[in-house]
Amino acid sequence: MIRASGTAGFQGRPDTVASTRLTNAVAASLAVAALSLCLIVTLTVLSTKATMAMGLPV
Repeated sequence: MIRASGTAGFQGRPDTVASTRLTNAVAASLAVAALSLCLIVTLTVLSTKATMAMGLPV
C-alpha cells in the first residue's frame, strides 16, 4: 500500500505504508479464511443432502 506524503491525490513522492511481510500475512490470512468458508459451505450442503436422502420418520 502506498500513500502520497503531504499532497492531495496521486501527486508527490509515494511513501510505503505497510511492509511487504504484513501485506503477505494479510493476504495469507484472507486466503485461509476463504478456504475455510468454502469447506464449511461444502460440508453444510453435503450434510443437507444426506439428511434429505434419509427422509423423515413418520
